[in-house]
Amino acid sequence: MLSRARFSWLVVVSSLVGVLLCTGTAVGYPPDTPPPGPNYKWICVGNFCQWKLVGGKTTTATPTVPGTPGTHGKTTSAECRFRGALVPCVDAELGSWSNGHQCYMKREEPQPPPGDYRWQGHTDGTVWACTREQGYDLGRHIVTEWVWLPGRPDTVVVDPVTVAYEAIAQMQLAAPLIKTAPATGQIGLVNMPVWMWVTKSENTWGPIVRTASVPGLSVTATAQVKAINWSMGDGKTVRCEGPGTPYSAAMGTKASPTCGHRYVKTSRKLPNCRYPVTAVAQWDITWESTLGDTGQIGMTQQAATRLRIGEAVPVLVDPDGGQTTAEPAC
Repeated sequence: MLSRARFSWLVVVSSLVGVLLCTGTAVGYPPDTPPPGPNYKWICVGNFCQWKLVGGKTTTATPTVPGTPGTHGKTTSAECRFRGALVPCVDAELGSWSNGHQCYMKREEPQPPPGDYRWQGHTDGTVWACTREQGYDLGRHIVTEWVWLPGRPDTVVVDPVTVAYEAIAQMQLAAPLIKTAPATGQIGLVNMPVWMWVTKSENTWGPIVRTASVPGLSVTATAQVKAINWSMGDGKTVRCEGPGTPYSAAMGTKASPTCGHRYVKTSRKLPNCRYPVTAVAQWDITWESTLGDTGQIGMTQQAATRLRIGEAVPVLVDPDGGQTTAEPAC
């Protein structure tokens, strides 16, 4: 969070920069001596030049052309300024500074649900938290607003996490392709084994790898399903670390060796006489940038089905050809 002392220090830094510009080396090309540290750039104002620190661990974005795909149509600057005063381009908690919005921009995570007021009526794009310090005359305090953007904000320093989410978007992760035995439309029996499994594909199980880039920075993300949590509709949840084993008639009444369940009651009293079953795939996503930053992101995708469970009922055969006794209709 931004503190009173921090902003006071920044004002002093801003004043010192003005003094340094007046005492810098009057040379138009970098000197023979190396820069004092990483992320220093040889900057000239008029006839005076000096080594100047720009950005942090991540890369400084090059100026963009208004309307360029993937940007918000702003031109970035090599400096981060709030009301004319220099501010750090990156805050570990608040995100990256946007000169256009005059705040630190950070992707809201998780994104608000559809229809939330923060979407401003939109159904695509991304919602960002825009945080700044306000109230200089009446006391300083942090204010956060939510901003909808169709692309990235015009931050001077590109957040590698933002680029990682762009790589994830390219994956088009989808709901698991679930299968069960008994299948939908069939009737299982109480205390008999139920088999559950998924059909694997690149964007429903993984592994899947995608890369997204901006000038000076690339992020590669790798996604893989870690496990699937099956909610069986009877209050029980079955966690399967793998995709499960497909059922075949040769298995008979054996239980699944990897992912199965048994119901102890029929579904006769439930809506549509079926147990609602939900399978939630738990994705583990790791990413790495060309600047050495790494991270991990968790996501889920889910699919649903319904299972009808009955019970075996003795059948009495009338030798005179009368009706047999069967399970009551649902």
